[in-house]
Amino acid sequence: MLSSIDLSLKLNRETYVREMTRYQVQLRELAHQIYQQQRPVVIVYEGWDAAGKGGNIRRLTEKMDPRSYTVYPISAPSGEDKSHHYLYRFWRRLPERGHMAIFDRSWYGRILVERVEEFCSQAEWKRAYREINSFERQLHEFGTIIVKYWVHISRDEQLKRFEERKRTGYKAWKLTDEDWRNRAKWGDYEEAANEMLLKTSTLTAPWTIVEGNDKWWGRVKTLSTLVETLSRELNYTPADPLKKPNKKAKRPAAKTA
Repeated sequence: MLSSIDLSLKLNRETYVREMTRYQVQLRELAHQIYQQQRPVVIVYEGWDAAGKGGNIRRLTEKMDPRSYTVYPISAPSGEDKSHHYLYRFWRRLPERGHMAIFDRSWYGRILVERVEEFCSQAEWKRAYREINSFERQLHEFGTIIVKYWVHISRDEQLKRFEERKRTGYKAWKLTDEDWRNRAKWGDYEEAANEMLLKTSTLTAPWTIVEGNDKWWGRVKTLSTLVETLSRELNYTPADPLKKPNKKAKRPAAKTA
């Protein structure tokens, strides 16, 4: 599945700036509708290390009221979360009505990193497909809008970004030994991701694969998909901020004798 994705797609700067402006303003309007209609929204980001998930989330939230959303960066469970079922820590972070929760990595870690690194048994990660689909179906039936993104890049592009992080002082903290270990298991992670996309993309919570080799393309696709989904679910079409209003034609002045 992932091997067939066209990663050559890209945008020029003019198109990127125009489309980002359009969708960011529309998302701000839709976020207000989420509050008015009291609908909870869950947005999930998964993808390769260095795929650009963090930068994508920053652009998504850039023009929204910061009171309307919460971003949860998810890492290995600890403390109380570690002593419960793996879905426990996500249940307790679900958004209230009228609010948006954005997960930078999510419950899909069970069938990705925990599967590949053998942090759980084969029986546990195989059972997780059914558990996750049931979990998301319950959210949908409650009225939650669910949007899921897999940000996809090539192995060569990932290496390029790793090397850039190593050379750039203020980005070096992003690169860890764990990133290099995960990269060495690219084939295992790709197999796990393909199976995840196949078994957990449902009518109520479909996956959107974001071509991320070009960051501008990836950001615009993410925002446009979110605008489309929210508009449909909320039955509300936001105004296009770049569309010029129709000017009424002026009637010619009446001639006087």
